[in-house]
Amino acid sequence: MSLTTILGFIAATLTTLSFVPQALTVLRSKDVSGVSVAMYTLFSAGVALWLVYGILVWSGPIIAANAITLALCLLILRTVRQRRREALTAEGAADSR
Repeated sequence: MSLTTILGFIAATLTTLSFVPQALTVLRSKDVSGVSVAMYTLFSAGVALWLVYGILVWSGPIIAANAITLALCLLILRTVRQRRREALTAEGAADSR
């Protein structure tokens, strides 16, 4: 493995790991009030395009980092959607009483 590839994997690992605390915070606390859906949607689209690029140029570090980051982004977006839907359902139930 070349030094360039090793450097790429180290960079990919660090940037991907930087995303993990946010994902864990959202999943553990279930508090999604501070999460911007627009930001995560745009970021997810960008990460997906980087993943496609990584596949096209067959770059292991780009593929690995962006596949993991995209999975975390989509997990956060799904959690936000579920929690906000639950909040709306709870509000509707309270209003109908």
